[in-house]
Amino acid sequence: MRIFMLTPYLPYPLLSGGQVRTYNLLKKISEEHDVTLFSLIKHEDEKQYLPELEKYCRKVRVFKRTSKPWHPRNILLAGLTPYPFVVTRNMVMSVKAAIAQELSSEEYDLIHVETFYMMPNIPETSIPTLLVEQTIEYLGYEKFSQKITKQYPFLRPILNIDIAKIKYWEKQYWQSCDQLITVSEDDRDFIEEVMPNLENIAVVSNGVDIQFFEEKKKQLNEHPTVLFVGTFNWLPNVEAVEFLVEEVWPRIRQAMPEVHLRIAGASPTTKIRKYSENDDHITVTGRVPDIRDEYAQANVLLAPVFSGKGTRYKVLEAMATRTPVIGTGIALEGIGAEPDKEFLLADTAQEMADQTVRLLQDKKLQQKLGAAGKKFVEQHFGWESISEELLDIYQEAAQ
Repeated sequence: MRIFMLTPYLPYPLLSGGQVRTYNLLKKISEEHDVTLFSLIKHEDEKQYLPELEKYCRKVRVFKRTSKPWHPRNILLAGLTPYPFVVTRNMVMSVKAAIAQELSSEEYDLIHVETFYMMPNIPETSIPTLLVEQTIEYLGYEKFSQKITKQYPFLRPILNIDIAKIKYWEKQYWQSCDQLITVSEDDRDFIEEVMPNLENIAVVSNGVDIQFFEEKKKQLNEHPTVLFVGTFNWLPNVEAVEFLVEEVWPRIRQAMPEVHLRIAGASPTTKIRKYSENDDHITVTGRVPDIRDEYAQANVLLAPVFSGKGTRYKVLEAMATRTPVIGTGIALEGIGAEPDKEFLLADTAQEMADQTVRLLQDKKLQQKLGAAGKKFVEQHFGWESISEELLDIYQEAAQ
Protein backbone atom coordinates (compact mmCIF):
# COMPACT_ATOMS: atom_id res chain seq x y z
CA MET A 1 0.00 0.00 0.00
CA ARG A 2 1.19 3.53 -0.76
CA ILE A 3 0.53 6.04 1.99
CA PHE A 4 0.77 9.83 1.95
CA MET A 5 1.43 11.23 5.44
CA LEU A 6 1.15 14.90 6.49
CA THR A 7 2.43 16.14 9.87
CA PRO A 8 2.73 19.62 11.49
CA TYR A 9 6.25 18.78 12.70
CA LEU A 10 9.22 16.76 11.53
CA PRO A 11 8.94 13.42 13.38
CA TYR A 12 12.58 13.57 14.43
CA PRO A 13 14.38 14.30 16.77
CA LEU A 14 12.15 12.91 19.52
CA LEU A 15 11.46 16.07 21.51
CA SER A 16 7.68 15.95 21.85
CA GLY A 17 5.00 13.33 22.30
CA GLY A 18 3.78 13.83 18.76
CA GLN A 19 7.25 13.24 17.35
CA VAL A 20 7.71 10.10 19.45
CA ARG A 21 4.40 8.68 18.28
CA THR A 22 4.79 9.47 14.58
CA TYR A 23 8.42 8.33 14.39
CA ASN A 24 7.79 4.96 16.03
CA LEU A 25 4.66 4.26 13.99
CA LEU A 26 6.49 5.35 10.83
CA LYS A 27 9.21 2.79 11.45
CA LYS A 28 6.64 0.03 11.80
CA ILE A 29 4.43 1.16 8.90
CA SER A 30 7.39 1.30 6.53
CA GLU A 31 8.08 -2.41 7.07
CA GLU A 32 4.96 -3.24 5.05
CA HIS A 33 4.05 -0.09 3.10
CA ASP A 34 5.61 2.74 1.07
CA VAL A 35 5.30 6.10 2.84
CA THR A 36 5.69 9.61 1.47
CA LEU A 37 6.07 12.18 4.24
CA PHE A 38 5.32 15.91 4.01
CA SER A 39 6.11 17.88 7.18
CA LEU A 40 6.33 21.45 8.44
CA ILE A 41 9.52 22.75 10.02
CA LYS A 42 10.26 25.96 11.94
CA HIS A 43 14.00 26.21 11.32
CA GLU A 44 16.23 25.37 8.36
CA ASP A 45 18.61 23.38 10.58
CA GLU A 46 15.89 20.76 11.04
CA LYS A 47 16.78 19.51 7.58
CA GLN A 48 19.81 17.77 9.13
CA TYR A 49 17.38 15.12 10.43
CA LEU A 50 16.01 14.19 7.02
CA PRO A 51 18.42 11.23 6.54
CA GLU A 52 16.97 9.56 9.64
CA LEU A 53 13.46 9.76 8.19
CA GLU A 54 14.55 8.81 4.70
CA LYS A 55 15.46 5.38 6.11
CA TYR A 56 11.73 4.71 6.42
CA CYS A 57 10.12 6.90 3.75
CA ARG A 58 10.16 6.67 -0.03
CA LYS A 59 10.10 10.46 -0.16
CA VAL A 60 10.35 13.26 2.44
CA ARG A 61 9.54 16.93 1.79
CA VAL A 62 9.56 19.77 4.30
CA PHE A 63 8.00 23.24 4.25
CA LYS A 64 9.03 26.10 6.50
CA ARG A 65 6.41 27.83 8.62
CA THR A 66 6.95 30.84 10.88
CA SER A 67 9.39 30.02 13.68
CA LYS A 68 7.33 31.88 16.29
CA PRO A 69 3.58 31.34 16.63
CA TRP A 70 2.67 34.97 17.37
CA HIS A 71 3.91 36.19 14.02
CA PRO A 72 1.84 39.12 12.62
CA ARG A 73 1.07 37.01 9.54
CA ASN A 74 -0.55 34.27 11.62
CA ILE A 75 -2.57 36.75 13.67
CA LEU A 76 -3.72 38.61 10.57
CA LEU A 77 -4.84 35.43 8.82
CA ALA A 78 -6.74 34.33 11.93
CA GLY A 79 -8.53 37.68 11.91
CA LEU A 80 -9.30 37.81 8.19
CA THR A 81 -10.10 34.18 7.39
CA PRO A 82 -12.63 31.73 8.83
CA TYR A 83 -9.76 29.67 10.28
CA PRO A 84 -8.59 29.83 13.92
CA PHE A 85 -5.08 30.74 14.99
CA VAL A 86 -4.00 27.11 15.48
CA VAL A 87 -4.72 26.57 11.76
CA THR A 88 -3.18 29.78 10.43
CA ARG A 89 0.08 29.27 12.35
CA ASN A 90 0.42 25.93 10.50
CA MET A 91 -0.73 27.29 7.16
CA VAL A 92 2.01 27.52 4.51
CA MET A 93 0.77 28.70 1.15
CA SER A 94 3.04 26.38 -0.85
CA VAL A 95 1.96 23.23 0.97
CA LYS A 96 -1.53 22.79 -0.45
CA ALA A 97 -0.33 23.23 -4.03
CA ALA A 98 2.54 20.81 -3.44
CA ILE A 99 0.17 18.21 -1.98
CA ALA A 100 -2.25 18.61 -4.88
CA GLN A 101 0.62 18.10 -7.32
CA GLU A 102 1.86 15.04 -5.41
CA LEU A 103 -1.56 13.38 -5.25
CA SER A 104 -2.24 13.99 -8.93
CA SER A 105 1.14 12.78 -10.17
CA GLU A 106 1.45 9.68 -7.96
CA GLU A 107 -1.01 6.95 -7.02
CA TYR A 108 -1.81 6.68 -3.31
CA ASP A 109 -4.09 4.29 -1.45
CA LEU A 110 -4.47 6.32 1.74
CA ILE A 111 -3.84 9.80 3.19
CA HIS A 112 -2.78 9.93 6.85
CA VAL A 113 -3.05 13.37 8.50
CA GLU A 114 -1.78 14.14 12.00
CA THR A 115 -3.97 16.76 13.77
CA PHE A 116 -7.13 18.40 12.44
CA TYR A 117 -5.39 21.72 11.81
CA MET A 118 -3.42 20.21 8.95
CA MET A 119 -6.59 19.11 7.14
CA PRO A 120 -7.12 22.41 5.25
CA ASN A 121 -3.97 21.53 3.28
CA ILE A 122 -5.60 18.43 1.76
CA PRO A 123 -7.32 19.20 -1.57
CA GLU A 124 -10.61 17.62 -2.52
CA THR A 125 -9.82 14.02 -3.33
CA SER A 126 -11.34 10.55 -3.60
CA ILE A 127 -8.39 9.00 -1.76
CA PRO A 128 -9.51 7.75 1.70
CA THR A 129 -8.33 10.16 4.40
CA LEU A 130 -7.43 9.10 7.92
CA LEU A 131 -7.22 11.81 10.62
CA VAL A 132 -5.37 11.27 13.91
CA GLU A 133 -6.34 13.51 16.83
CA GLN A 134 -3.57 13.33 19.42
CA THR A 135 -5.64 15.56 21.69
CA ILE A 136 -8.91 17.47 21.52
CA GLU A 137 -7.65 20.92 20.73
CA TYR A 138 -10.61 23.11 21.61
CA LEU A 139 -10.73 21.76 25.19
CA GLY A 140 -7.13 22.81 25.76
CA TYR A 141 -7.72 26.26 24.36
CA GLU A 142 -10.85 26.70 26.50
CA LYS A 143 -8.77 25.96 29.59
CA PHE A 144 -6.04 28.36 28.46
CA SER A 145 -8.62 31.08 27.80
CA GLN A 146 -10.09 30.75 31.29
CA LYS A 147 -6.66 31.26 32.78
CA ILE A 148 -5.44 34.11 30.59
CA THR A 149 -8.67 36.14 30.74
CA LYS A 150 -8.48 36.28 34.53
CA GLN A 151 -5.38 38.43 34.05
CA TYR A 152 -6.44 40.14 30.83
CA PRO A 153 -10.26 40.32 30.67
CA PHE A 154 -10.18 42.45 27.51
CA LEU A 155 -8.92 39.40 25.56
CA ARG A 156 -12.05 37.34 26.31
CA PRO A 157 -14.07 38.32 23.19
CA ILE A 158 -11.11 37.66 20.87
CA LEU A 159 -10.29 34.30 22.43
CA ASN A 160 -13.94 33.26 22.48
CA ILE A 161 -14.20 33.86 18.73
CA ASP A 162 -11.04 31.88 18.05
CA ILE A 163 -12.15 28.98 20.25
CA ALA A 164 -15.51 28.90 18.48
CA LYS A 165 -13.59 28.59 15.19
CA ILE A 166 -11.44 25.76 16.57
CA LYS A 167 -14.51 23.88 17.78
CA TYR A 168 -16.29 24.33 14.44
CA TRP A 169 -13.40 23.17 12.26
CA GLU A 170 -12.30 20.36 14.56
CA LYS A 171 -15.80 18.87 14.49
CA GLN A 172 -16.08 19.56 10.77
CA TYR A 173 -12.98 17.48 10.01
CA TRP A 174 -14.04 14.72 12.40
CA GLN A 175 -17.07 14.35 10.16
CA SER A 176 -15.42 14.80 6.78
CA CYS A 177 -12.52 12.36 7.17
CA ASP A 178 -13.06 8.73 6.20
CA GLN A 179 -11.53 7.43 9.43
CA LEU A 180 -10.95 9.27 12.72
CA ILE A 181 -8.40 7.96 15.23
CA THR A 182 -8.00 9.01 18.85
CA VAL A 183 -5.18 7.99 21.18
CA SER A 184 -7.36 6.89 24.11
CA GLU A 185 -10.74 5.39 24.89
CA ASP A 186 -11.55 8.49 26.95
CA ASP A 187 -11.06 10.74 23.92
CA ARG A 188 -13.21 8.49 21.77
CA ASP A 189 -15.95 8.45 24.42
CA PHE A 190 -15.86 12.25 24.61
CA ILE A 191 -16.20 12.65 20.85
CA GLU A 192 -19.03 10.13 20.71
CA GLU A 193 -20.81 12.05 23.46
CA VAL A 194 -20.61 15.42 21.70
CA MET A 195 -21.19 13.92 18.22
CA PRO A 196 -23.33 10.78 18.74
CA ASN A 197 -23.93 10.25 15.02
CA LEU A 198 -20.22 9.88 14.25
CA GLU A 199 -19.38 6.25 13.48
CA ASN A 200 -15.91 6.33 11.94
CA ILE A 201 -13.86 6.40 15.20
CA ALA A 202 -11.12 4.00 16.26
CA VAL A 203 -8.49 4.07 19.00
CA VAL A 204 -4.75 3.63 18.43
CA SER A 205 -3.08 4.41 21.73
CA ASN A 206 0.31 5.94 22.30
CA GLY A 207 3.21 3.65 23.10
CA VAL A 208 6.75 3.52 24.36
CA ASP A 209 9.95 2.00 22.96
CA ILE A 210 10.60 -0.30 25.91
CA GLN A 211 13.87 -1.71 24.59
CA PHE A 212 15.25 1.80 24.03
CA PHE A 213 14.58 2.82 27.63
CA GLU A 214 15.94 -0.44 29.03
CA GLU A 215 19.37 0.39 27.63
CA LYS A 216 20.10 2.85 30.47
CA LYS A 217 19.82 1.74 34.08
CA LYS A 218 18.98 3.75 37.17
CA GLN A 219 21.80 5.87 38.65
CA LEU A 220 20.13 7.80 41.44
CA ASN A 221 21.70 10.91 42.94
CA GLU A 222 22.80 11.13 46.58
CA HIS A 223 20.00 13.62 47.21
CA PRO A 224 16.32 12.81 46.44
CA THR A 225 15.45 14.00 42.94
CA VAL A 226 12.03 14.98 41.61
CA LEU A 227 11.57 15.20 37.82
CA PHE A 228 9.20 17.10 35.58
CA VAL A 229 9.28 16.44 31.81
CA GLY A 230 7.48 18.41 29.13
CA THR A 231 7.81 20.37 25.92
CA PHE A 232 6.90 23.95 26.82
CA ASN A 233 5.35 25.05 23.58
CA TRP A 234 2.40 22.92 24.72
CA LEU A 235 0.23 25.04 27.03
CA PRO A 236 -0.81 22.28 29.50
CA ASN A 237 2.88 21.66 30.28
CA VAL A 238 3.47 25.34 31.07
CA GLU A 239 0.43 25.36 33.33
CA ALA A 240 1.59 22.14 35.01
CA VAL A 241 5.15 23.24 35.79
CA GLU A 242 3.99 26.62 37.12
CA PHE A 243 1.58 24.82 39.46
CA LEU A 244 4.34 22.43 40.51
CA VAL A 245 6.92 25.10 41.34
CA GLU A 246 4.59 27.67 42.85
CA GLU A 247 2.10 25.46 44.72
CA VAL A 248 3.63 22.02 45.31
CA TRP A 249 7.38 22.56 45.54
CA PRO A 250 7.39 24.83 48.65
CA ARG A 251 5.46 22.16 50.56
CA ILE A 252 7.92 19.44 49.52
CA ARG A 253 10.94 21.57 50.42
CA GLN A 254 9.49 22.37 53.82
CA ALA A 255 9.28 18.66 54.64
CA MET A 256 12.51 17.64 52.86
CA PRO A 257 14.98 20.55 52.52
CA GLU A 258 17.55 18.37 50.73
CA VAL A 259 15.30 17.46 47.79
CA HIS A 260 16.11 18.65 44.24
CA LEU A 261 13.81 19.32 41.28
CA ARG A 262 14.82 18.88 37.63
CA ILE A 263 12.64 20.44 34.91
CA ALA A 264 13.50 18.89 31.55
CA GLY A 265 12.13 19.76 28.13
CA ALA A 266 12.53 21.95 25.08
CA SER A 267 11.47 25.60 24.80
CA PRO A 268 11.13 26.63 28.46
CA THR A 269 9.66 30.11 28.86
CA THR A 270 11.59 32.96 30.46
CA LYS A 271 9.52 32.52 33.61
CA ILE A 272 10.35 28.82 33.80
CA ARG A 273 14.07 29.46 33.26
CA LYS A 274 14.06 31.91 36.17
CA TYR A 275 12.92 29.20 38.57
CA SER A 276 16.49 27.88 38.70
CA GLU A 277 17.85 31.39 39.35
CA ASN A 278 15.61 31.84 42.37
CA ASP A 279 16.15 28.40 43.91
CA ASP A 280 19.47 26.53 43.78
CA HIS A 281 17.59 23.26 44.33
CA ILE A 282 15.86 23.64 40.95
CA THR A 283 17.56 22.84 37.63
CA VAL A 284 15.95 23.82 34.32
CA THR A 285 17.76 21.81 31.65
CA GLY A 286 15.99 22.95 28.48
CA ARG A 287 16.28 20.43 25.66
CA VAL A 288 18.35 17.42 26.69
CA PRO A 289 20.36 15.18 24.32
CA ASP A 290 18.95 11.99 25.84
CA ILE A 291 15.86 12.04 28.07
CA ARG A 292 16.84 8.63 29.47
CA ASP A 293 19.57 10.36 31.50
CA GLU A 294 16.91 12.40 33.30
CA TYR A 295 14.80 9.38 34.18
CA ALA A 296 17.90 7.47 35.31
CA GLN A 297 18.63 9.94 38.13
CA ALA A 298 15.00 10.61 39.18
CA ASN A 299 13.34 9.08 42.23
CA VAL A 300 9.92 10.18 41.02
CA LEU A 301 8.18 11.84 38.07
CA LEU A 302 5.52 14.41 38.94
CA ALA A 303 2.72 15.01 36.42
CA PRO A 304 0.42 17.77 37.75
CA VAL A 305 -1.56 18.02 34.49
CA PHE A 306 -4.95 19.75 34.61
CA SER A 307 -5.90 20.28 30.97
CA GLY A 308 -5.73 18.69 27.54
CA LYS A 309 -6.69 15.23 26.35
CA GLY A 310 -4.66 12.33 24.96
CA THR A 311 -2.05 10.12 26.58
CA ARG A 312 1.02 11.56 28.29
CA TYR A 313 4.26 10.11 26.97
CA LYS A 314 6.12 11.29 30.05
CA VAL A 315 4.06 8.87 32.15
CA LEU A 316 4.70 5.90 29.85
CA GLU A 317 8.41 6.71 29.56
CA ALA A 318 8.78 7.04 33.33
CA MET A 319 7.10 3.68 33.85
CA ALA A 320 9.35 2.09 31.21
CA THR A 321 12.39 3.28 33.22
CA ARG A 322 11.00 2.07 36.56
CA THR A 323 10.53 5.67 37.69
CA PRO A 324 7.52 5.96 40.04
CA VAL A 325 4.81 8.35 38.86
CA ILE A 326 2.66 10.72 40.92
CA GLY A 327 0.03 12.41 38.79
CA THR A 328 -3.40 13.92 38.56
CA GLY A 329 -6.38 12.01 37.25
CA ILE A 330 -6.09 13.92 33.98
CA ALA A 331 -2.39 13.04 33.64
CA LEU A 332 -3.20 9.32 33.87
CA GLU A 333 -6.41 9.56 31.86
CA GLY A 334 -6.71 7.05 29.06
CA ILE A 335 -3.84 4.85 30.24
CA GLY A 336 -5.80 2.43 32.40
CA ALA A 337 -3.25 2.21 35.22
CA GLU A 338 -4.50 1.52 38.74
CA PRO A 339 -3.89 4.07 41.55
CA ASP A 340 -1.70 2.81 44.42
CA LYS A 341 -0.61 -0.09 42.24
CA GLU A 342 1.08 1.40 39.16
CA PHE A 343 1.08 5.07 40.23
CA LEU A 344 0.06 7.44 43.03
CA LEU A 345 -2.88 9.78 42.49
CA ALA A 346 -2.80 13.44 43.60
CA ASP A 347 -5.24 16.08 42.38
CA THR A 348 -4.34 18.96 44.72
CA ALA A 349 -1.11 20.68 45.66
CA GLN A 350 -1.21 19.31 49.20
CA GLU A 351 -1.96 15.78 48.01
CA MET A 352 0.91 15.89 45.52
CA ALA A 353 3.34 17.21 48.12
CA ASP A 354 2.26 14.61 50.69
CA GLN A 355 2.48 11.75 48.21
CA THR A 356 5.91 12.91 47.03
CA VAL A 357 7.34 13.14 50.56
CA ARG A 358 5.81 9.76 51.41
CA LEU A 359 7.37 8.15 48.35
CA LEU A 360 10.80 9.74 48.73
CA GLN A 361 10.98 8.52 52.33
CA ASP A 362 9.99 4.95 51.42
CA LYS A 363 12.50 3.14 49.16
CA LYS A 364 10.46 -0.06 49.17
CA LEU A 365 7.46 1.85 47.82
CA GLN A 366 9.66 3.37 45.11
CA GLN A 367 10.82 -0.09 44.03
CA LYS A 368 7.31 -1.54 44.17
CA LEU A 369 5.75 1.22 42.02
CA GLY A 370 8.70 1.21 39.63
CA ALA A 371 8.43 -2.53 39.01
CA ALA A 372 4.63 -2.42 38.64
CA GLY A 373 4.80 0.48 36.19
CA LYS A 374 7.42 -1.28 34.07
CA LYS A 375 5.30 -4.46 33.91
CA PHE A 376 2.22 -2.41 33.01
CA VAL A 377 3.74 -0.67 29.97
CA GLU A 378 5.31 -3.92 28.76
CA GLN A 379 1.86 -5.52 28.73
CA HIS A 380 -0.11 -2.66 27.18
CA PHE A 381 2.04 -0.07 25.39
CA GLY A 382 4.64 -1.73 23.17
CA TRP A 383 4.85 -0.19 19.67
CA GLU A 384 4.72 -3.60 17.98
CA SER A 385 1.13 -4.34 18.97
CA ILE A 386 0.01 -0.71 18.61
CA SER A 387 1.34 -0.47 15.05
CA GLU A 388 -0.50 -3.68 14.14
CA GLU A 389 -3.75 -2.01 15.22
CA LEU A 390 -3.00 0.95 12.95
CA LEU A 391 -2.13 -1.28 10.00
CA ASP A 392 -5.45 -3.11 10.36
CA ILE A 393 -7.26 0.23 10.26
CA TYR A 394 -5.27 1.22 7.17
CA GLN A 395 -6.52 -1.86 5.35
CA GLU A 396 -10.14 -1.17 6.28
CA ALA A 397 -9.94 2.54 5.41
CA ALA A 398 -8.27 1.92 2.06
CA GLN A 399 -11.02 -0.50 1.08
